[in-house]
Parts: sequence; C-alpha cells; structure tokens
Amino acid sequence: MYSQMIILCVLTFIIHLVGTLAYAVRIAGVRTRRLAVSFALFNVLVLASRTSNSFQGPFLAKRVEYSLAPTHALSPDIIVSDMRWLLFSASFATFLGGLFVPTFQRLFSRAVHHFHAHRSIPRLIWSGLTRGGFSLFRGEACVPSSQNIAQLASGTGMSFGVISLNIFAVALWTVGVFASLYAGVLKPELRVTCSNLSSIINGGATILMFVFIDPQLSVMTDDVMDGRLSENRFRRTITALVGARLAGTVVAQVILVPAARLITHAAELL
Repeated sequence: MYSQMIILCVLTFIIHLVGTLAYAVRIAGVRTRRLAVSFALFNVLVLASRTSNSFQGPFLAKRVEYSLAPTHALSPDIIVSDMRWLLFSASFATFLGGLFVPTFQRLFSRAVHHFHAHRSIPRLIWSGLTRGGFSLFRGEACVPSSQNIAQLASGTGMSFGVISLNIFAVALWTVGVFASLYAGVLKPELRVTCSNLSSIINGGATILMFVFIDPQLSVMTDDVMDGRLSENRFRRTITALVGARLAGTVVAQVILVPAARLITHAAELL
C-alpha cells in the first residue's frame, strides 16, 4: 500500500506540473508569434497529464475500496490523511512548476522554432535527448525574476475578482475526484453514486474556468500579439495566475471534507 501511495503522489504531481507549465506556453507563443504551433507541441505533454489522470482515479478508487474491506476497515481519518498528502503533491508540483516557468518558456520557444524548421516531433524529441539538448537546458535554466514578483504590487493585469475566481476554480478542480471518493468512505452504501458525482464539483470549476477566466486570458494573449498590451504586463498576469493556482491547491485542503459531505447529501437526494 505504501508503494501505491507513492505512485498516486507521482501521478498527481505530473498532472499539476503540466497544468502549471501551460502558462509558460502562452508566453512562448507570444514571443515566437506562433501560438498555434506552441499549443500543438504542448499537447505532447498534455498526453502525459491525461495518461496520469486516467490512472490516478482507478488507483485511488482501489485504495478506498481496500480501506473499506472488512478485513482492513480503516478509519475515515486515515483515508482523508492520504488524500491530504495527494493534495500536498499537487501544491508541491504547482510550486515547482511556477519556479520552472521561465526556464520552460525559453526551452519551449526554442522547440517551437526547431519544429517550425524541421516539421517533425520525433526529431524534436531526439534532439532534446542528445548531449546538445542537455547543454541547452543548462544554458537556458533560470529562476523567476524577483522584479516580476515585486511588480505585482503595481497591478496584476487582471482584476482581483478574476484572480479570486481562478483560486476557487482551481480548488474545486483539484479536490473534485478526491472529494467524491472520500464521500464514498463517509457513505459506503452509496459509494458508487458518490464516485460518479464528482461532476458536481468539477462542473462548477469548468464553468468558472471556461466562462470567466480563460476568455480573459485569451483576450490578453491576443492583445499582446497585436501590440496593445506589453509583454511585461502579460508576464505579471501569468505570475499572478500561477500564484492563484498554488493558492487554489492550498484551498483544496480546506474544502476537501465540506465538498465530500456535499456530495454525500446529493447522493442521498437522488
């Protein structure tokens, strides 16, 4: 069971690391002026995230079923402790992803130019695995500028309301699967129903992201491409959104149990 927990933490880490690095793709797309190619290349990493996501649910569900078996009958406190460690993995991945954004956007910009010249993803991957690729990584590695963080005091580029919605949306999206499975622990006789009600949590997060947040960021991206917004202000926005994403994973710790209880009530009402 200990090894299974490590696997779950790694899968959670990959999902949230890729999600955080998605912000760097927008910066690379703006700088290279090849936004469509940037998102197309990023889909290669998204495959890793989606693969991790497809395994995370079954692994976690099995752990919950194991804990509910009469031969083990672990207390809900032990299960919620495991889930808090997984949420910590999400926060840790988001934090490291934020630190890696400057390096990743530089490397990704080079990858976009390489792909535009050679039009081959296998060749791009191979070039990254060569000695020259590793040397390039060392040359482009950098830490986030303290100036970018200090400039947040003069404005993030997005309204406080949108940033707050992003925190709440990330919290809901992060906790959705965990809350639905923990609800099954609180209500074992309805655990199948509870596990299928994660859409209550994830649906709210999806609405917030695709109706209120993503359109704002997309408009800002177009404004930078058209020269109506400075890259410096756009980078401040990305910095704020990364910080909001990290805050959202922390808030997920707070709403885990209330979200699980909400799902149990919904399962009883069906």
